[in-house]
Amino acid sequence: MHQHRLILLSLLTMSLFTHCSSPEKSASTLDSSDYYTMEDFQRVKKIDAHVHLWKEFDTLFLTQAAVDNFSLVNVSVYSSPNRTVESQDEFSLVLKDRYPGELAFISSFSLEGFNDAGWTERTLYYLRSIIDKGAIGVKVWKNIGLELKNESDEFVMIDDPAFEPIMTLLTEKNITLLGHLGEPKNTWLPIEEMTVKGDRDYFTENPKYHMYLHPEFPDYDAQIAARDRLLELNPRLTFVGAHLGSLEWSVDELAKRLDSYPNMTVDLAERISHLQHQAVTDWQRVHDFLINYQDRIIYGTDLRTSASDITEKGLSSSDEIMGHAHEIWLRHWQFFVTGEEMEVPKVTGKFKGMQLPASVVDKIYRTNALKSYPRLNH
Repeated sequence: MHQHRLILLSLLTMSLFTHCSSPEKSASTLDSSDYYTMEDFQRVKKIDAHVHLWKEFDTLFLTQAAVDNFSLVNVSVYSSPNRTVESQDEFSLVLKDRYPGELAFISSFSLEGFNDAGWTERTLYYLRSIIDKGAIGVKVWKNIGLELKNESDEFVMIDDPAFEPIMTLLTEKNITLLGHLGEPKNTWLPIEEMTVKGDRDYFTENPKYHMYLHPEFPDYDAQIAARDRLLELNPRLTFVGAHLGSLEWSVDELAKRLDSYPNMTVDLAERISHLQHQAVTDWQRVHDFLINYQDRIIYGTDLRTSASDITEKGLSSSDEIMGHAHEIWLRHWQFFVTGEEMEVPKVTGKFKGMQLPASVVDKIYRTNALKSYPRLNH
């Protein structure tokens, strides 16, 4: 363990020295025919635009991010009253002050009292306040569409008129909406028919979100249709579809939405394995999608210490948590940057890396996030 810390310290020192003594590689200084290699990983400035840091132990991700030349975007989420949005945002503000320039944050809002008088006013007041404090975006979660009900005991979808004042506020203030709406299409299948291990693990552990077991809930198509109607109703709203916009199963279906909604971008958080799964049988289609929509894709991981790939392995020490983050980031870099044949834990079968030009990699790993979250520049 002591030796691992020394190695990390050495890498951090080397990274800082490189940063001070020579310019970063970027699309502006590279010919479009140039490609990065694995050796460029720590030299290129990157953003992981979707992580969840909820407690002090989670700051180990920030420690490793400094070594691997990442800045992070911490995402608050209203998932239960036990972990309030306010407490998550307060922690983000502490981290933002402690790690200036290395962390930004996306807020959310509570659904407690949704059917009570005054919920809209309270929510708008909170959002104005947290935006003034530096939030670069606002997240909505899958509980809209899969849990929340109105006074008539009907499921509330994201295109419900109750959310329109929030969308108006975000549009007026040029604040991005990050939407985790719906779930992977896999969740409407039996566990054994799901395409990637990550989904099989998650929905085994979280049967309440395994929609195959709950036919009384709105189905997959209803979730996607509600999100699409939201974008039709709010054409000026800047929208990032978390987790490949819950269209992770088909780059063709995702392309249709990106063509239809010019203000829609998607992040890759916890869905890169779905691209890899498609690449097993149709590498060219995935590669062409990444090239054709290179301005509409944002790198993110969904890193959190409660993730199944951490808890299943029993990772608990500082070295193990930082090593896990490094392994994930490095494996993704290999997929996007090289043309090497790969195998990964969550995907059955072998596939080649995408070997994207450096200019495309720069967009996915940095400049698309800066464009989609304008306040990230501040």
